[in-house]
Amino acid sequence: MSKTPLLQPVVPQADQAMVDEIFGGVEAHVGFIPDGMKLYSISPPVLQTFVQGVGYFLGHESLSQELLAMIRYLGSSDAGCEFCISLNEGFLANMGVDLDSVRAARSNPDAAPLTDEEKVLLKLALKGITAADDISAENIENARNAGWNDRQIFDVVALAANNRAFNLVLKTFNVEAQGVY
Repeated sequence: MSKTPLLQPVVPQADQAMVDEIFGGVEAHVGFIPDGMKLYSISPPVLQTFVQGVGYFLGHESLSQELLAMIRYLGSSDAGCEFCISLNEGFLANMGVDLDSVRAARSNPDAAPLTDEEKVLLKLALKGITAADDISAENIENARNAGWNDRQIFDVVALAANNRAFNLVLKTFNVEAQGVY
């Protein structure tokens, strides 16, 4: 059962055109406006920054969309953010990824339907949001030895951390399922 959101996304009138433009781009790319983004329209500058970050990762030049979606999916699973779990599972299904493997990765990241090299980054990103103090130079070197450069390593950890922040904002305001707005 879905909880009632604690805030309603009322766009400040002076920022309506900016929000409409942002949402037009999101809808053109995704096909709909996720309710999590609707919540962010309360603060259009925060929405704009958030969407720019999402856009960067959607067009990432060297990290696969499957890897990035798995990072968001497993990070959201760890956070218990049902909205983001469902959203990313849908993205993965649309990419043609086997959902049994996706779901199995929730208890074992090695089951993720990714290359062995991508699994190194996946596990590093997840460790960054669950045990950041335990990240070592050896972890970074393992990622480099798997063929990843420092920007790619940084980007997956930043994605996981940004996604965790998004999870927490949605959970804070009870936006835990698409369709609450």
